[in-house]
Amino acid sequence: MKNFQEMGLPDQILQTLKDMQFSEPTPIQIEAIPLAIQGKDILGSAQTGTGKTAAFGIPLIARLLANPQGTALVMTPTRELATQVLSQLRLMLGKSTNIKTALLIGGDSMSKQIRQIRDKPRIFVGTPGRINDHLDRGILKLKNTDFLVLDETDRMLDAGFTVQIEKVMTFLAPQRQTLLFSATVAPNIARIAEKYLKDPVRISVSSASATAPNIKQDTIRVTDGEKYTSLVDSLNERDGSIIVFVKTKHGTEKMAIRLSKAGHSADAIHGDLKQSKRDRVIAAFRSKKYRILVATDVAARGLDIPHIEHVINYDLPQCAEDYVHRIGRTARAGASGQALSFITPADRGKWSAIERLLNPGAKSDSEPKKASRKRRPNAGPRGDVVAFRRDKDKKKKWAPAKRAA
Repeated sequence: MKNFQEMGLPDQILQTLKDMQFSEPTPIQIEAIPLAIQGKDILGSAQTGTGKTAAFGIPLIARLLANPQGTALVMTPTRELATQVLSQLRLMLGKSTNIKTALLIGGDSMSKQIRQIRDKPRIFVGTPGRINDHLDRGILKLKNTDFLVLDETDRMLDAGFTVQIEKVMTFLAPQRQTLLFSATVAPNIARIAEKYLKDPVRISVSSASATAPNIKQDTIRVTDGEKYTSLVDSLNERDGSIIVFVKTKHGTEKMAIRLSKAGHSADAIHGDLKQSKRDRVIAAFRSKKYRILVATDVAARGLDIPHIEHVINYDLPQCAEDYVHRIGRTARAGASGQALSFITPADRGKWSAIERLLNPGAKSDSEPKKASRKRRPNAGPRGDVVAFRRDKDKKKKWAPAKRAA
């Protein structure tokens, strides 16, 4: 199956995927979605960055649309991943559904989560520990939950969540569909699958997360107060067309206006733009009437403009997979490109997830090594650029990056 239209998905989901600029399914989606739509249990081996969230999210939503009484549960090893997964699911739900969601993670307000549960959500995403907390209190009822996703199960078991996972299983509907995903299928994963999955179909897809070798990836470690000045410095140092990614729709407009006032030719695209306006903005960027496009993740999906030389992650993406999608906007058709990411102290968890994505199985640093704070002539108040260089035969290491001439 080369497209989503061949998968027998509801029209509502197809329209949302179109709105999200999801044009072609990834290998894991091609394998998993048709089987899941048929109601099969799945034991999937796939790395982050393969499109795994949509591989289980699309059939999850399709099942809820077909069964108005059903609910779904997604368990992840960390609160960061749970937040990212729910963010993606909400996007896939689109604007025309009334399906409510709840995020159940440790470190978040218990009273807030109780209010979410009492609002009768149909999608629960959370970590095993906090889900058990709500079950123990008798607040969370999962007897109608007939769709279960165990995401990054290997990491959940490594973190010692086996007992909590098995306890959650006793609260779920006995006749349910279960999708289990893991980077590898070690013996402990196989035991869980044998115990809780019914005649699962085994699928395995190699990681598609590797970035193009001709993309130079750099980072700058900054404080929130230094970010904008560092951005302007970086723009001044670079030639050619640039995409600047920010996290909110409002932020795109605000940043484009601010850059324009500073003398840069810039415009913005985001999900709320009318299609006619979006087309005009992209056409102007494609024809080089201005060189900076400020965008959100969803708005930039599917964007294919060969002359984009630089991608700047002013705000890191919520989902690590989106990092690959973002920097893939440059180095098109064999060209070379550069990707620059700003990392603030609050970005520790996000950058750690991106590191795991770029180097599966490697021990991850939570942040780049502390950059020198010495100022160069005519430079803004920022740290040195640090390059994240990867050698498939060596462990990763951080090194000062060469400045663009």
